[in-house]
Amino acid sequence: MTSLIEASARAVAGPGVVVEGVTPAMGPASIESHYDEALAVPGLLAEVATGERDGADGYVIACFGDPGLDAAREIAAGPVVGIAEAAMHAAALLGRGFSVVTTLSRTRGRASDLAHRYVGAGACKGIHACEIPVLELEDDPTVLPRVAALAAHALETDGSDVIVLGCAGMADLCSELSARLGVPVIDGVAAATLMVQALVTLGLGTSKREEYATPPAKRYSGILHGFMQPGSNVSRHPGVRAKEGLV
Repeated sequence: MTSLIEASARAVAGPGVVVEGVTPAMGPASIESHYDEALAVPGLLAEVATGERDGADGYVIACFGDPGLDAAREIAAGPVVGIAEAAMHAAALLGRGFSVVTTLSRTRGRASDLAHRYVGAGACKGIHACEIPVLELEDDPTVLPRVAALAAHALETDGSDVIVLGCAGMADLCSELSARLGVPVIDGVAAATLMVQALVTLGLGTSKREEYATPPAKRYSGILHGFMQPGSNVSRHPGVRAKEGLV
């Protein structure tokens, strides 16, 4: 799935843009609960710290829950964009309302929270779950027809104009779904990649004033002892591997 995400990002990246997809060395196999999300964040932050050390210009968080987004912005010099954030902002530019088609019903609350944060009440007309677990998206031959049928139902019942795909593992369905449905279908990986690219081209990064300033250095205890010292941009956790970039 990381390879699929990387390919989706590379397909839209401009000339000379280097894209590298990475999977954190620690964390859950997939993110389908608040518990999963919480345990995914330390590994994600370690990869961002490694990217800072190795000179990455920007980052895409390729999970529709946008886990660790605010924390990543605190430790990254360049822009950090989540795929839900990018997809919802793009959808708001393309119609008067959008519907999200996601994986499991238990993730709909998180998607709703993000929609209210990013685009305000009313823009997101509905959130629909196909009930296919994330790790089954790659191998289940029924994924495309099931997602297409659910998206068509969402357009009709919600009265929406745009479909947002609610999982990075659905990135390869985007063009086929758009052709079938006759409406814009947004893959957040591609949208976020282009947003990061645009911000880097403009020479812009996250403001370091107040909330997103580098976290104050302090001691971490237990399994986080020596994990990462804010401001050093170097992760010292023994399980984290070096990377030259990050998507």
